[in-house]
Amino acid sequence: MFKWQVNWDYFKKMNPYIAFAAILFLAGMVIGGINPAFKSFLDGQLEGLGKISNMIDDSSNPTLTMIVFIFLNNAIKSIVVMYLGAMLGILPFFFLVVNGMVIGYLLKGMAELHGGGYVLEIIVKGLLPHGILEIPAIIIACAYGMRFGVLVFKALGSLMFVRSKSGRLGEELEGFVARTVPMMVVLTISLLLAAIIESTFTTWLLTM
Repeated sequence: MFKWQVNWDYFKKMNPYIAFAAILFLAGMVIGGINPAFKSFLDGQLEGLGKISNMIDDSSNPTLTMIVFIFLNNAIKSIVVMYLGAMLGILPFFFLVVNGMVIGYLLKGMAELHGGGYVLEIIVKGLLPHGILEIPAIIIACAYGMRFGVLVFKALGSLMFVRSKSGRLGEELEGFVARTVPMMVVLTISLLLAAIIESTFTTWLLTM
């Protein structure tokens, strides 16, 4: 299970899914930035984030609370989308699009209020330092979730129509689940580092 060369070889086979997941995330950003039809939904998402931010600020140790909250929130969601992707990949699909929409909508609102130069500064100072770890980790988790959904769909199809392939697909599913365990270890470490960076270095940059 933890033979890293085997896991690396499997990870390289995941490239099409990772590329598709990245496209979905970027598409969500575009939709959130240009489509006013989702304004009320996205306003609700940002309002919820604002309430959480206020709760963290009011805690006795805001920095530690922020690290713990961000890490647990992202790690739990990554595990959920990876394994509940077994439900035909629906959850990771929508998770990517919605998260992309929130970021796109937020950046668009900042551009309208402060101009493009401010948005660029926010991206460089407020998104990239931790996002360089956090966003790829979430995209990869969702890619594995969608792969899980495809395998389950194929397995169900083989059970109903082509029973001769069910054994091979069962082995493929078993191999996939085994590969998700070391990947979750890597993603969890990445998300912990991202949470620490966001709660310390990113916050410091934004206050400069």
